[in-house]
Amino acid sequence: MTAADLLAACLEREGVEYVFGVPGEENEDLLFSLRDSEVEFVQVRHEQGGAFMADVWGRVTGEAGVCLSTLGPGATNLLTGVADAHLDKSPLVAVTGQGGLERLHHESHQAIDVVDTFESVTKWNVQLNDPDIVHEAVRKAFKLSQREKPGATHLELPEDVAAEETDREPLDDAERTPGSRPSPEALATCESLLAEAERPLVLVGNGAVRTEAYAELRRLVEATDLPVVSTYMGKGAVDDSDPRSLMTVKSGDDGQARTAVERADLVVAVGYDIAEHDPDEWLADPETPIVHVDSEGAEVYEDYQPEVEIVADVERTTRELTDRVEDFSFDDGWYADLRAEIQASVDVDAAAEAPFSVEGVLPLLREAMAPEDVLVSDVGSHKMTIAENFPTHEPNTCIVSNGFASMGIAVPGGIAADLAVDGNVVAATGDCGFLMNAAELETATRLDCGYSVVVFTDDDYGLISEKQEASRGEHFGTELTNPDFEAFARSFGIEAYRPRTRAELREALATVDDDEITLVEVPVS
Repeated sequence: MTAADLLAACLEREGVEYVFGVPGEENEDLLFSLRDSEVEFVQVRHEQGGAFMADVWGRVTGEAGVCLSTLGPGATNLLTGVADAHLDKSPLVAVTGQGGLERLHHESHQAIDVVDTFESVTKWNVQLNDPDIVHEAVRKAFKLSQREKPGATHLELPEDVAAEETDREPLDDAERTPGSRPSPEALATCESLLAEAERPLVLVGNGAVRTEAYAELRRLVEATDLPVVSTYMGKGAVDDSDPRSLMTVKSGDDGQARTAVERADLVVAVGYDIAEHDPDEWLADPETPIVHVDSEGAEVYEDYQPEVEIVADVERTTRELTDRVEDFSFDDGWYADLRAEIQASVDVDAAAEAPFSVEGVLPLLREAMAPEDVLVSDVGSHKMTIAENFPTHEPNTCIVSNGFASMGIAVPGGIAADLAVDGNVVAATGDCGFLMNAAELETATRLDCGYSVVVFTDDDYGLISEKQEASRGEHFGTELTNPDFEAFARSFGIEAYRPRTRAELREALATVDDDEITLVEVPVS
């Protein structure tokens, strides 16, 4: 077989279902090898959209999503989605084409050093300059991408190497070994700290969801009445309907969850990724004792100095910690008032004639969605509200990018989620993020996807305006104009709605249960 055939066969062996990408001259051999394989190539409208699809696929399934581009501009278009996966700890394997090796030693059409360009946004990346290394490189790319902490890897396949023959065969995916066991001494220290604490609190991060520690975490909370706050990407690890859930910490100095952290005399941080929230954004007093539970040691940070670090498999650590402290019982009186305030802020019942706001729309959206349905949020002011006010009941059902936090993820991410899960999917986005990758609506219709796109429109880069107003008392460079979103959606053959009353909004959001793709435009003030 050729190197391209071998790469396609390796993707089959890894269990890859889809490769999201854009065709080009330099990846032609691989495209035809994919055509003859069991892997489905999904041609997208922009490489960034393909990378976001692979990113969200990895986030939702835990298996590496795969994206493909050609050389030069195709590879650089891919870069943003690859970086997003890398900082969000989502497993992703990127494959890029390249010109023939014989022309890469001098300046050449569309040729740049892609491997060097991808260096800072991948765990590992390499040029496949010999057909006989393809099988090893693919296996390594998937192994490193999916190993805790997950992230992005990259393979570059020059067009002349792709056509060369090889007698190598795909390597089997070795069974993943159990994660490392926590130190008994570290567990004992954590147990002692909890025994001495009067107001301990658990901070749940992305790692608790990613490593499937949530079942043990729920057992811990149920047994001890420990309150829980989550980061944006830790939502759903503990059901927000649980009276011990204090929802999410905000990126600022207000909110009930922040107040809970201020009151706490011990914080047990489970799977906390520092790329998501700087410690000084949620830890009011750096002197508060911290227990760091994660697969990697704590980042060196002036405001995050743990009393003890339990560096081991997060799920295994949570299980063994629960076994040690399940007889502990903590008084819920110190946070019950905060839970009540949070519940009141979430249960917004806006007047029928009131202008739409994101806060007022979310209760209706939650009402329309089953607990297992998936919400993919774009980045913008609406993301902050979704992260803080959208109750999430199951892990990996509220997908928020808060590591790299790139706009434009929702529409393509909704496609990947729709392909990956059995439940319904909603892509929630602002008008700015929507138009960044709106062309992927054509991809969605071609794939016969059935998900809902909710577009909050304010004709503005709203979050930036808010920050400018807060710092300067005015805003500049943020106002925009928009097309007719109803007409735009219908040009793709998509049913679209622009509700004007709360009753019409509830009716429009009921389309979440439909098997067809729909778009709901919600003007917000």
